[in-house]
Amino acid sequence: MGNLAIITARGGSKRIPKKNIKEFCGKPIIAYAIEAAIGSNSFEEVMVSTDSEEIAEIARKYGATVPFMRSAESSNDFAPTAKVIEEVVNQYRGIGKNFDKICCIYPTAPFVTAERLKEAMEKLTETNAFSVIPVVRFSFPPQRGLEIKDGVLQFIHPEHTFTRTQDLEPVYHDVGQFYCLDTARFMEKLSLFGDTTKELILDEMEVQDIDTLTDWKLAELKYKLLHE
Repeated sequence: MGNLAIITARGGSKRIPKKNIKEFCGKPIIAYAIEAAIGSNSFEEVMVSTDSEEIAEIARKYGATVPFMRSAESSNDFAPTAKVIEEVVNQYRGIGKNFDKICCIYPTAPFVTAERLKEAMEKLTETNAFSVIPVVRFSFPPQRGLEIKDGVLQFIHPEHTFTRTQDLEPVYHDVGQFYCLDTARFMEKLSLFGDTTKELILDEMEVQDIDTLTDWKLAELKYKLLHE
């Protein structure tokens, strides 16, 4: 059975043209995900799911396979990640290949490391979890969040107006880097979250959203700082 790494990298990107193969600190940003997956020694195969021949060529250059091209249906702006994973699993099943565990890695995640992927895959196996997802703690507790309602600034949760931040339960959010999944249970539910999803807690320095060119520049600065 073995494990499969799926790196999802469609060609269309409107806010940052050719985002998935744009140069990031000296090489295409997708290369970081590929190299981390290969370096983790956690996968029998590291593949890239794409609808772009240009992306496929770069993916192969850095050691990934591209055994199938992604369909138009799973390449549009509204196709969820679960749909892409489902398609890949079914494509492999069509040629008689099955995988026990899957890790879906986003191509614009240069902070992903081989060590973190290995840690997540080991936790997935050892805990028999539905999935393992990296998260980071909110830097400011959302329980003390504010909203503007009818022109007035007020607490969203007034019961916490005078609660000390250190007395509030930590709240985390998905960092949008990768998702380790039990294949059989994922294919039944077609969701990244299940009743036994486990966390992999990351430090803020390991996390950076990249949605705009400003985000991109900030991510490069953070990456350089981490690797000085």
